Parts: sequence; structure tokens; C-alpha cells
Amino acid sequence: MPSVCFYFQVHQPFRLRHYTVFDKDHKYFDDIKNKAICRKVANKCYLPANRLILDLIKQHNGKFKVAYSITGVLLEQLAEYAPEVMSTFDALARTGCVEFLAETYYHSLSFLYSRNEFKEQIYKHIETVERLFGMRPKVFRNTELIYSNDLVDVIESMGVFDGILTEGADKILGGRSANFIYTSPRSSRIKLLLKNYALSDDIAFRFSNRDWCEWPLMANKFSDWVNKVNGNGYNVNLFMDYETFGEHQWEDTGIFDFMRHLPGEIMKHPDNNFKTPSEVIASYPATDILDVPNVISWADTERDLSAWLGNPLQSSALHELYRMEQQVKLTGDSAILTDWRKLQTSDHFYYMCTKYFADGDVHKYFNPYDSPYDSYINFMNVMGNLEKRYKARLKANTAVTGG
Repeated sequence: MPSVCFYFQVHQPFRLRHYTVFDKDHKYFDDIKNKAICRKVANKCYLPANRLILDLIKQHNGKFKVAYSITGVLLEQLAEYAPEVMSTFDALARTGCVEFLAETYYHSLSFLYSRNEFKEQIYKHIETVERLFGMRPKVFRNTELIYSNDLVDVIESMGVFDGILTEGADKILGGRSANFIYTSPRSSRIKLLLKNYALSDDIAFRFSNRDWCEWPLMANKFSDWVNKVNGNGYNVNLFMDYETFGEHQWEDTGIFDFMRHLPGEIMKHPDNNFKTPSEVIASYPATDILDVPNVISWADTERDLSAWLGNPLQSSALHELYRMEQQVKLTGDSAILTDWRKLQTSDHFYYMCTKYFADGDVHKYFNPYDSPYDSYINFMNVMGNLEKRYKARLKANTAVTGG
């Protein structure tokens, strides 16, 4: 009996405006572009997809279920630029068929650089989700499904989570199936749900590819693939960006029609059902221990960190950013802290990626820069101004206290 577990990542960053070494103001983010993109994605994806999911939940009498992780930076933008989207997410929350997961509020790489900052962002995200949707997340997904054994140590120490989502990369499975639940050698309590990347990517990336041997992908065909897991797995985890629907895969590809028919096709088999991540964790035992000493992610063909740490530009920018942490926090200035945290969003470093091979088109998507080098220069110009701000504030604080 495979339980299908749909999880959608919902995220848009605060993009930086063009910022030069001659700029002196503290307005780092491009409000016009951020509003335009947020409205565009809301109309093409979030609104029609949310309405479709609501319809499917009602149509199938609550038997269709999904999970979302909505970043804090997007929640802020939706509240300001597309409040009608927030009302549809609220409606989804009230169905009882939707689970909201926790992650870093700023969709950051803080796990790799600062465990204190990492935890602070998670708690901020938990509080926001609970305030907005009335549920306290019990399952965690790290930015871009970044994971290693060390992550389990941190997450378990927080005492609030039952499970973690990550990538079902072949290199960590060693011939085993992603369609089972695992635990880490560091904890028998925290359960690991692994993305079935083949089936997930059939929808997220290959759906509209006319050169794909399986095109066109119809709901009954995909359901047949899911049915083959019967007897060889407990769960089929379909993890993908929510923007798959209407943005990555445009409406005219048939992606919404595919999704409209998929739950019914899957549930034609009497052994199939849909579960949220928490329900999967509660329903099935872990079958084995998964040892992941080296960090993985769900990005690109390598499933590693090279999308954000693959060149010296990225490494330099990240090192300088996290070098500021202690002094930024010592200022006690909430505006400086918020700007510093918005700069942590992983997209800023993704735009600096110089990989233009198999994954080139992915790295160009919604990229506001002509080149990775332009991205790096712009980011470092902003960083230079932020450094001046926090140093001036620290100096002022010292003068007031007479230190």
C-alpha cells in the first residue's frame, strides 16, 4: 500500500535592486520587481493551484491531502502584495487535510554557518505558521532539502519535530528504495521521509518536454507507475516547488488538468491513499538506518551544495555575510538585523552560480542578473553599506553607554 505524500515548497525571495558603491541609502530591495513577480506568480500559480487543491479535497471528501512549506519571506510578500492568496491558504488550513511544515524563516543556508541563527530562524517560522494557520509544525524541511547526520542532532535538540524531509539521492540509498521510512544513526526517534526524485521530477521538470519518451504524461499513466510500488514500499513522496503548477509548467501544458485527475486515478486502486508527512510518520515504521555523513540537497543533478558553494564568489559572499552575525546582533537594531537576514536567502547565492551545463536553465529562472559576476558585485555592494550601518550603530551605542 503506497501512501502518496505531496509536499510543495512555496518560496520567492526579496530580490535586491541595482545597488552601486555610490549608493548611500538603506533601500536594498527592489519593491517594484518583487511586487510584480509576486503578483505574476500569484495569478499563474498560487491562486489557481490553491483553488484546485481545495476543490480536490472537497471532491474526494477529505481523502486527498497535501503539505506545504511557505517561507517567511514569501509570507511577508503575500501579505503585502497578494493578500487574496493568504485567504486561500487559510481556507486550505481549515480543511484539516493540509499540513504546514517548518523551515528557516529566511530560506537560508544558516545550518551550514551558524547553528544559533539556524534555530532562531526555525523558531521564528514556527511562530509565524502557528499564528497564521493555527497549527504548530511537527515536521521540518531544511532549505533546498539540505541534509546530513549533523542536521538530525540539531533538530532533535529542539524537541519539537518528529520528522525531516530530504532528497532520496541514489548515493545515500545504496540500492535501497526511497519509498520507505528511515532513521538516522544519530536518532531512532526522528523519521526521515525521502523524495522519490524520479516520479517527482516527472511532474516538476519533464511534464512538458516533448522530447521525453513518456510525453504526454497523463494521470492514468502516472497512477500506473505509483501502483507498481505496491508491495515494494510504504510511501511515494512527491516533493516539488509549488511553482511547478502554472509557472514552471504553464497552464497550456495541461499541468492543472493532470493534477485535477490524478487523485481519482491513484485512488482507483483500493490499496492507495494520500497522507500528510505527519500521517506517514505515524502510520509506518522505519525500515532501516540511513547514514549521511556528507551534506546533500535536492538541487541540480549532483544533489550537493555546488549550486550555492560551487565557486569562490559564492564562498566569499557567504563567509562575509556570516562573519557579520555577532556584531549585527549586538547593535540591537531590528532594521539592520532584518536586512542582514534577508541577505541570507539562498537565492542570492544561487544567482552567483557559474554552472551552465545540464542545470543552466534552472539557474537562469527568475534571475534578475545578466551574469553571476553582476550578482556577486551587487550583493557585495549592499554588504558594504550594511557593514557601515552596523559599525556606525555600534559606535553610537558605545557613545551612549560611555563604553
